[in-house]
Amino acid sequence: MINSSLPHSARIWNYWLGGKDCYEVDRQVGDELHRVNPEIVDIARAQRAFLRRTVTHLTAEVGIRQFLDVGTGLPTLDNTHEVAQRIAPEARIVYVDHDPIVLAHATALLTSTPEGDTAYIDADLRDPEAILESAARTLDFGRPVALMLLGVVAHVPDDSAYAIVDRLLDALPSGSHLVFCDSTEVYRPEAMRAMVERWNEASDNPRTNRTPDQLARFFNGLELLEPGLLSVAQWRPEPADAALPTEVDSFGAVACKR
Repeated sequence: MINSSLPHSARIWNYWLGGKDCYEVDRQVGDELHRVNPEIVDIARAQRAFLRRTVTHLTAEVGIRQFLDVGTGLPTLDNTHEVAQRIAPEARIVYVDHDPIVLAHATALLTSTPEGDTAYIDADLRDPEAILESAARTLDFGRPVALMLLGVVAHVPDDSAYAIVDRLLDALPSGSHLVFCDSTEVYRPEAMRAMVERWNEASDNPRTNRTPDQLARFFNGLELLEPGLLSVAQWRPEPADAALPTEVDSFGAVACKR
């Protein structure tokens, strides 16, 4: 059951992206977090642009036709399947989230082209075995898969996060890719720390920031694509992203499993 009297992270994030799937309490908390850290709306938009650019590259240039998007969040502009299937209508996408609010809106994530397929799994990142078992009904793990983890691993605050990501990658064949980004504290550390503290007070899904060195550990054993791990706004920016700041406290990268 969706409780509209309590703020929720997925709805707050949707609000920052300009979506309408939120309640007054989400707008109030979103505005408060924005006051504590004015960069947060730029981070949300820069992460969405990072998704668009990375999925476009992997589909158009690398030839990836399968995507496993974990921590999907609420549907908004340029969802993974929309970007991939514009280029390759036969692309197959599996979305994963354990949020009842996302589940309620999942039909918007299942509007596939006739040639391709989309599926939604109600599962938690902390249970990679359940994710892999269900995803295998839609994806062929004998062919390369892009594993998308955008802003979600911060919700696993301890070192078990590394083992979870490793387990998901272990199930994927050579030629698969990891697309990863998460919050850090490089440019505005005090504001980022204050925002996370406020988030954790108000939200039912607490999170933590990691340093760039800690984020780099998620790519151990993989081959980083240029330009490596850096602010998501600096990962192969396009003219369409000119209005976004070039230094936001969300770092990301794309890497290949050889």
